[in-house]
Amino acid sequence: MDKAPGSHQDDTHSGLPACYRHADRETGVRCTRCERPICPDCMVSASVGFQCPDCVRSGSGTGHAPSASRPRTLAGGTMTADPRLVTKILIGLCLAAFLVQLSVGDRFTDSFDLIGRAYVPLLGDIEGVAEGQWYRLLTSMFLHGSYIHILFNMMSLWWLGGPLEEALGRARYLALYFVSGLAGSALTYLLAAPNQPSLGASGAVFGLFGATAVLMRRMRYDMRPIIALLVINLIFTFSPGFNISWQAHIGGLVAGVVIGYGMVHAPRERRALMQFGACALMLVAALVMTLLRTGQLT
Repeated sequence: MDKAPGSHQDDTHSGLPACYRHADRETGVRCTRCERPICPDCMVSASVGFQCPDCVRSGSGTGHAPSASRPRTLAGGTMTADPRLVTKILIGLCLAAFLVQLSVGDRFTDSFDLIGRAYVPLLGDIEGVAEGQWYRLLTSMFLHGSYIHILFNMMSLWWLGGPLEEALGRARYLALYFVSGLAGSALTYLLAAPNQPSLGASGAVFGLFGATAVLMRRMRYDMRPIIALLVINLIFTFSPGFNISWQAHIGGLVAGVVIGYGMVHAPRERRALMQFGACALMLVAALVMTLLRTGQLT
């Protein structure tokens, strides 16, 4: 059972207290500042004795740098006070962009959605990624076509994003989100008709689906709920009449699986190399698809 940071619970067998961060570890050492029991993994060397990570992080002026002793997530990221902060910001950006769409109208949407190469009447010119507007691969991830569209995407982002952000850490979670979204955009650009506009956070959200499945398998959780939800979404993706960009969903899903595997299965000694190497691999794939399609359209 988890223990509150300030509690001291003695082991009835040895009489030694348990580490305040690791309930299954007995220790005879206490933090010199707060006197909480700490095990060897939690000891931070100070000028006199040892301090706990919380005291070092709060700024004791002694011992190692605070970053050296912060608790780490499953993927090696730094644990934070609000593990859903980035998810909240991403949802806020999508909602803000949608409000601008409602206020400004189609001219704003047509300026930033994903389109390969086509004449856009409202803008009065030929527009698209093939015209050098590569930013559309990114900006289209924050636009949505209707209230239902943004509602379902934001609900999925909140449900999937929070646990992933907590498990991966902010930097790795952001990398997963944006690279998955870009991979979905790149595959859409490559395979969809050049005059077919596309928009939405679905590519990035499907990347979160893929990474969540990998994480749940790694943690030996029951896979049936996430598989069922993914199958339902894929059925809608390929059902006629819904006008859904299946390319964005599949591109994001594949990227999410690859990056998720790199994030949670990376060996400790090569963790950063494997994690960000997986992100780099998917970015290179997105770049190759973008260059290939641009060559076809120009």
